[in-house]
Order: sequence, then C-alpha cells, then structure tokens
Amino acid sequence: MLARNLRNEENKMKKIGLYLHFPFCEQKCRYCDFSSWAGKEKQMDAYLDALFQELDSHKGDNQDVEISSIFMGGGTPTLFHGELLVKTLEKCKEYFDVLEDAEISIECNPGTVDKEKLSTLLEGGFNRLSLGLQAWQDHHLDFLGRIHRHKEFEDSVKWALEAGFTNISADLIFGIPGQTVEEWQESIEKATATGINHISAYSLKVEEDTVLYHWKAQGRFQEMDDEQERGLYHSGVHLLEERGFKQYEISNFAQAGYESRHNLNYWKNGEYIGFGCGAHSYYKSLRRANVQSVEEYIQRINVGHSVIASQEEIDNETEVFETLMLAFRLNEGINKQGFASRFGFSLTDKYANHIEELKKQGLVVEDEHSIRPTALGFDFENRIALTFLD
Repeated sequence: MLARNLRNEENKMKKIGLYLHFPFCEQKCRYCDFSSWAGKEKQMDAYLDALFQELDSHKGDNQDVEISSIFMGGGTPTLFHGELLVKTLEKCKEYFDVLEDAEISIECNPGTVDKEKLSTLLEGGFNRLSLGLQAWQDHHLDFLGRIHRHKEFEDSVKWALEAGFTNISADLIFGIPGQTVEEWQESIEKATATGINHISAYSLKVEEDTVLYHWKAQGRFQEMDDEQERGLYHSGVHLLEERGFKQYEISNFAQAGYESRHNLNYWKNGEYIGFGCGAHSYYKSLRRANVQSVEEYIQRINVGHSVIASQEEIDNETEVFETLMLAFRLNEGINKQGFASRFGFSLTDKYANHIEELKKQGLVVEDEHSIRPTALGFDFENRIALTFLD
C-alpha cells in the first residue's frame, strides 16, 4: 500500500479515461452479450437525463485527474441525435478537465448516421469514429443479426471523410461459421480500401444467453474449429501488415499514429471511470460495475441511490498480475523501467525463472528495455498470463 501511495503522490495529475455507455440498439446482434437492448427507444430521454446526473455526481473525482480519452460506446450511441451527443460531450468537459488533445471516440453502426450527423459530431468535438462493419458479405451479416450492408459502411466512411474525420476505425469478426479464407480476406481488403486507418479484428465467441448460444444448443450451426479459426487469424494478420496496418495488440491493427489511445489505457492497466448502465470503472484501486438494467439505472438515479452493483478493492498483488496479463496482449509487451517505477521492484529479478521458461517455449523475447510476446505468444496468451499468477 505504501508503494501505491508513493506513486499517487508522484503523479498529482493522473491521466485517465472516461467511458459512457449508451444501451440502445435498433436491433440486438445475435452474438452480443453487452448491456444493450432494442425496443426501448421511449426511455432514451430519461436515460440521458440520468446519465447527466451520474456525471454530475462525480464532480469530486475531477480534482487530481486529466482526461486523456473519452469513449462513447454501446449499444449504438448514434441512435441519439447528434446535438444530444455533443451536449453529452460538453457535460464531460464541464465536470472534468479534458485535455485539449484528448482522443474522443464514438461508436456508430452503419445505417444510423448521415453526413449531417457526422458533421455535427466533428464540429462538436468528436475526433475518432469506430464503425461496426463485422463482415463484407451479406449472408454473414444476416447470420450475425446486423442491420446494415457493406454499402452503408462505405457510405458512412465516405461521409465521415467528407465531414473532416481523419481517424476512423472498423470492427471485423472472423471465425463465423462457414466463413472462408477468401471471404475473410475480402472483408479486410474492402474495409481498408475505404480510407480507414484502424481495424479491430475479433474472433466470434458464442456467449451465454445470446441468440447464437441458443441456436448452437438447437444444433442450427457448429462453431469453427480452432485450427481453422487460427488459420483465419494468421492470414488476417499477414494481410493487414501488407496493407500498412501494423499489429499493436492481439486484436488491433493501425496505420502509424492511429493506435487507440483509449484502449491502450485499458491494456496498460490504467485508470478509467465508466458512466451509464453496465459501465465499469477502475479508479483509486477500486473496480466497480454499474447496474445493467436501463430501468433500474434510471430509477436509482432519480431517487438519489447509488447505481453501483458491485465493487472490489484491487490489492497490489492483483494489480501486478493484471498489469502483466494485459501487457502481454500488446506487441510492445511490458517496459521494464516503467514496471519498476510503478511497482517499486524489478520485473526481471522477481520473475527471472518465469521469464526464462517463457523464452525457452518461444512465447516471449527480451531485450534491455522490454519483454514482449512473440507471434506464438499471442496464440498462447493465457499460458503467459498463468505463468505469473503465482
């Protein structure tokens, strides 16, 4: 605890992230297990009022921090009018010290934006878009339960560029049942050709209580086997590298200078505060989660009750492990000097035997500055993390 207190004293103005959750969707995707719902549009105004009240309640958290990134996610934030999203950003700036060069991102689904809305967002202070493409082929979009086609994605990127956005990301999914290598590569080639500069590529996971979970139980499809899924992953990494998108995290690729600062803060185990139903925070050694229900969130806010559903204090040992676990998702791995400054001891002294064993297995490499995962290490990230668990 003393080491933690010393670190806090040394960094009077900490840089943290803000996350704001918008749980409304036009249609719930079949793979999604996030706190998001379709058919609750009538509650959008009441929810936004509650969100502003929660922001107001955190005035006391803004004394010693600067906000280096803001991310508005969901759900589909762009179901709200552009002016209301700009007003939400203005509330953040009213209650927190947002750095002038902060990365300010918003998720949007193709089909929920037009050029006018995108211009409103840019002029209102947003400087990064995260578009959900997922796949280029219509039959895969149908299977996933997406509301759009690739033409709407192309239009959204075109309008964003015309509005003046210069930082645009797209989400893609691989491992979709029946997806071929050719289809996966087409999705990458077509997406990167639109003028975006960041790709997040995720393997399809069948999460509990999703539509796909029930379909799988009914025998309506079979998940892709691990060998084929890994084949798609590696082919995607190679193709993205060829197209100028350097891998900087297991699932993330960017042209130089366009890495997601907000997500890098997560992966470096930095602090952040989340607002809205289902939002999570990690701040002042506490991990908190808000209630997931839209109705319960609004009701609690309106009667002045806490919206926190659970919280736990993160001790120093847990913080060390989680920092290492997350760092080995990054191409840059863990910086030795940065680790020692944060925790007050040498990583290579304490974990010398662990590191040597991982090097022998070909999972990490080491130089004088850092310890980094290899390509094989990315395939066995859990094995690396478990090495440090004891």
